[in-house]
This record gives sequence, structure tokens and C-alpha cells, in this order.
Amino acid sequence: MFQRVALVTGASRGIGRAIAHTLCKANFAIIVASPEIENNEKVAGEICACGGECMTLDFNVTSLESVKAGVASVMEKFRRIDVLVNNAGITRDALAMRMKPADWNLVLQVNLTGAFLVSQAVIPHMIRERWGRIINIASVVGEMGNPGQANYVASKAGLIGLTKCLALELASRSVTVNAIAPGFIETDMTAVLTDEQKQKMLEHIALKRLGKPEDIAAAVKFLASDDASYITGHVLKVNGGMYM
Repeated sequence: MFQRVALVTGASRGIGRAIAHTLCKANFAIIVASPEIENNEKVAGEICACGGECMTLDFNVTSLESVKAGVASVMEKFRRIDVLVNNAGITRDALAMRMKPADWNLVLQVNLTGAFLVSQAVIPHMIRERWGRIINIASVVGEMGNPGQANYVASKAGLIGLTKCLALELASRSVTVNAIAPGFIETDMTAVLTDEQKQKMLEHIALKRLGKPEDIAAAVKFLASDDASYITGHVLKVNGGMYM
């Protein structure tokens, strides 16, 4: 059976880890890419234990040199990159009037510029094969806003705009570009919230539960498949009915 190759940034934990596992089960070779070397190896070990093929990358999406070197090493090993999942992301929350410029810049660099740099490095290989899937992990707040997250919201809104632009640029080469906008998902980011904060969130979610990383991974699996070949420039809301 033909095996496609998927590069997943931020794959060392949370949503990225779930995406890596789900795509592995769908017969994708996985590149576990993040700067968290120890966690990368742990995820890779889990994938290999399930019979999947993978490699790890010490990968800093804010560094053009790191991105270029990482993509080159993937091409050397697999000769192709069929799917790119731009999942790497961070938060540095504060009210806008108190937000430090360094925190604004860092979040934009990781969440938006990083996705651009990795996409730019991968696109020529997808164009050569005349097949590709770029899937950007945005956020519900990129569409609806959220107080105290001006940097994060701006980065995710920008990622949605980048998705639509790349979709138009690459459609003629059979490369689709889509975004997934998760709602509140059970990850390290939500684990620090108090029970009261979580209860307030649930009041706004139609399905009355937080999402799981596997919910996002399932959406990625679909968009990465041949079944999604006529979908591009789309923002898939996976938020339990929180925002419609």
C-alpha cells in the first residue's frame, strides 16, 4: 500500500501528538517535529511500537535555518512530503494595554511566521509531485476574538488569512490548503484553568464538553485524505457548537 509522508510541527504533545498517532494509523509515515527533543523521541517510540514509520526533528519554526535543514533531512530520508500540519503554537496572555512587545512578537513568530516559513519550504516539493495537503491549526478565537489574547488571536486570524491565500496560489497544482479552528480542547493549555473557569467555558459550548485532541486529529485525517480533494481554502470549525 502506498505510504504518504506527513510532517507535523508541535507533535511532541497535546493536539500534535494526537495528530501524529492518528495519521500513523492511517498509514502515513510521520515526522515528529518540535524543539522538545525528549518528547519527540517519546512520541516516535509510541508510533514505532504500533508498527508505524517515523523520524524526529529538532525543529524551531522561528528559525529559517532550522526549517530548511529539517525539510532537507526529511527529503533525504523519504524523498517526499505529502502533508504538512502547521500545529506549533504558544500563548503569552495579557490584556493588550499591558502586553509586552516581546510577548506579542514571540507569539506571532511561532504561530504565524513559523507556519509561513515551513509552508514556504515544503511547497516546492508538493508542487513537483502535483499533490499536497497543507493543514493549519488555527483557533476559534481567531474568528471570534478573546480578551487577554490579542497576540494569540491576531496570530490565528492571520493563519486563516494565510490559508486562503495559499489555497488560491496552489490550487492549480493540486495542493489544497485548509485550516482547522479548534474550540476549547483538553490540553496543557486548558489544564491550568480552574474548575470555575472551565464551567464558564462549558456554558458557551452546545455539546457541553471540552474537545479532545483526537477530535482535532480526526479532522486532520479527513483533510489529509483523498476524500477531501475538492476542499480548499476552508476553515473547519471543531468547537462543539461554541461558535457557528
